[in-house]
Amino acid sequence: MAGRAGRQVTRVSAFWDASALVPLCVRQSTTPHAISLYATYDIVVWWATPVEIASALARLMRMKELDSRDWAKATTLATKLSGLWSVIQPSERVRATSMQLVDRFDLRAADSLQLAAALEWCEHTPQNRVFLTADQKLRDAALLAGFDARQL
Repeated sequence: MAGRAGRQVTRVSAFWDASALVPLCVRQSTTPHAISLYATYDIVVWWATPVEIASALARLMRMKELDSRDWAKATTLATKLSGLWSVIQPSERVRATSMQLVDRFDLRAADSLQLAAALEWCEHTPQNRVFLTADQKLRDAALLAGFDARQL
């Protein structure tokens, strides 16, 4: 990205839980906040995030909060976003960390994998690293793990 006087502008990365990305794909009460965070932070995600977003969009459709046209638009936006983010791949270390997190915090498996992936991203040094989520329980766990965790 070009900056003033031709200097490179470096954006800071944040780890985005799927729940923080869905409002970028479909209009929700948290969409304006998600958009402002997107303007500030590059996206780092866990490997399974596209599945979690697809699941959330399908659930919104089943609940009749999206019609087929809105679902198609949201799916297209999610696909475009996926071309812009960095992905933390599955590994033995992520799985081992996740297993420790379910003991340490009251997290479901998918959320412990999200948090483990975030810890992998920051090389287990979460201080001053941003973790974005719309999930209060996951935010609380990320805070306790040492992240600058923010809830949409």
